[in-house]
Amino acid sequence: MSTAPLAAATPTFDGVLRPSPLGPGVTEAMIPSSCVQNHAANLMQLPNGDMACVWFGGTQEGIPDISVWFSRLKVGAEAWSAPVKLSDDPTRSEQNPILFVAPDGRVWLLWTAQINGRQDTAIVRHRISEDGGETWGAIETLIGTPGTFVRQPITVRSDGAWILPVFLCRTEPGVAWVGDDDVSAVEISRDQGRTWTRTEVPDSLGAVHMNVVALDGAEMVAFYRSRWADHVRASRSHDGGLTWSAPEDLAPPNNNSSIQATRLADGRLAMVHNWSSRLDATERRLSLYDEIEDPDAGATKAIVPESERKTAFWGAPRAPMTLSISADGGRTWRRALDLEEGDGFCLSNNSREDKNRELSYPSIRQAADGRIHVAYTWFRKAIKHISLPADAV
Repeated sequence: MSTAPLAAATPTFDGVLRPSPLGPGVTEAMIPSSCVQNHAANLMQLPNGDMACVWFGGTQEGIPDISVWFSRLKVGAEAWSAPVKLSDDPTRSEQNPILFVAPDGRVWLLWTAQINGRQDTAIVRHRISEDGGETWGAIETLIGTPGTFVRQPITVRSDGAWILPVFLCRTEPGVAWVGDDDVSAVEISRDQGRTWTRTEVPDSLGAVHMNVVALDGAEMVAFYRSRWADHVRASRSHDGGLTWSAPEDLAPPNNNSSIQATRLADGRLAMVHNWSSRLDATERRLSLYDEIEDPDAGATKAIVPESERKTAFWGAPRAPMTLSISADGGRTWRRALDLEEGDGFCLSNNSREDKNRELSYPSIRQAADGRIHVAYTWFRKAIKHISLPADAV
């Protein structure tokens, strides 16, 4: 395993690709943004070969000025483009955007929209681009069931059906959402996204951010973030995503923060994630949104004693940013490379006062030319992009 240097103290937020200390042929850039806070990147290669990145930006997660932003790295370009805002609902915090290139070449953008810090109020919206992300159609509701959250991309089955992994944010009446009762499901569409059928993953309490990766034939594997901040979890499907086994712990740790995996051209799986868990925590915070005042919530926030049941653990360090490799379909993993190190402090989401130092919420995509692209949150101030040659891992 190679080790990366500590997070840079004075990065340049201009989107320019620069040589990385990670090794020959590796570049890095801070994608430009005018927002105080930037978080939850997702990458996708567009039909013309450009690499696109979407994320959410604004003042602070959960505040209604949070919107979806889009930037692209054109083929052969040396810098990411100036960002474009693609959503702007002044009443909801719009989060976790996803890009999806449909089989017909149209580019879909999906994201969640919630009231303040209440993820149990979230719905899923979308809009479509007919010209590779240059212009976008009307904003519409894709899934209107409250509490539906997305984070990971759509997978297309060999028969043309679309599989969208979701997680369901649930809470009891009178109790503010903190993540204790979240479960995962898949939404399946057989008519190119017009209608969806939901199937829950069995025994998935606490397993969220379901990331579906197609293997061979009808076999699929899904990887999960753990609300308990213990381990990355995984489940499998042998019928193209119609049914799933119950999630089980893998060896790599998880800190109740997002992961993402993809299948490389050589058949190996690559995952980006934080190599940390609750065992690395020095303190614990009440919830993800404990800094946001929500006078209309009408609910209390409380940690249920773990002697009664498992509870979501918030505050485990969100660092280092690690790239791991599996050569056996995701059953075992080799810690290949720490892309960046730091203390990962995330007991506050406050970016305006520089109180957050997390390296988190990564996205990974292998381009048609073989290069591996990774984007992740840097201190909740910017989205960092790293591009590596395939032989780097």
